[in-house]
Amino acid sequence: MSPTKENQWLYTISSKKKLIDLNFNEIWRYRDLLFLFVKRDIVTVYKQTILGPLWYIIQPLFTSVIFTLIFNNLANIPTGNGVPAFLFNLAGITSWNYFKECLTGTSNTFTSNQNIFGKVYFPRVIMPMSLVVSNLLKLGIQLLVFIAFYIYYVFFTLEASQVSPQKAIVFLPFLIVLMGILGLGLGMIISSMTTKYRDLTFLVTFGVQLLMYGSAVMYPISYFKEKLPEYAWLVEYNPIAVIVEAFRNMMLNTGSVQISDMIYVTVISVIVFILGLIVFNRTEKSFIDTV
Repeated sequence: MSPTKENQWLYTISSKKKLIDLNFNEIWRYRDLLFLFVKRDIVTVYKQTILGPLWYIIQPLFTSVIFTLIFNNLANIPTGNGVPAFLFNLAGITSWNYFKECLTGTSNTFTSNQNIFGKVYFPRVIMPMSLVVSNLLKLGIQLLVFIAFYIYYVFFTLEASQVSPQKAIVFLPFLIVLMGILGLGLGMIISSMTTKYRDLTFLVTFGVQLLMYGSAVMYPISYFKEKLPEYAWLVEYNPIAVIVEAFRNMMLNTGSVQISDMIYVTVISVIVFILGLIVFNRTEKSFIDTV
């Protein structure tokens, strides 16, 4: 084909890609498809269910109640700064849930979408990106629930006299972005690996549960460091634990997060995202032969 003829094509689909290739122009051209996937993710998850989106509310509330009974009432784990135990746990679960949903949702991108990937072309990264965006709706609903209980405890009880939002709350959107790209990066890595090693699919759920217990969801980082100083590095260098602690600090004025901690989390999140993108792009070329 002559060079003149090639230049007439609007798009060129090729298996040859750069090592890091996040073509924002192409993703923008397919933005309607991205929004379509987002709508599909939101509508189909609880389709033909009795309670529907109410599950977004039920899950964090019941989990917070269980955590309060077991970890605070039974194990006597303090929350710090006079924060009510239920509100403390609800804050941790709300922030953790968004990361967890992004990670687990994107971790099976290739295996769960192999039929559509094998039939039509579109930027594959749109699929995991749509999950990260659609999970923002769940996060928004759970944040509203958290705010409702926050108002109740602050204005209608005497348990939350020391609770108050911090000025750093203006950085909450940035914190959400960090959770999203970290979950997306890890999810793309796991998704790429499961095309060859299906056992990882069974390990994801188990691994996420273990990660939750090591991410300071139901206890302050300071408490872990006090009780198990020799293992303090497990939470100090866990970016999700820092994010959860930062969320509670912004919302409830409890815990301590330094600027250096947030710089560390930002660097780790970007590195994981770029690494996930590299692995995802390399797997995309040949996954249909192994999945």
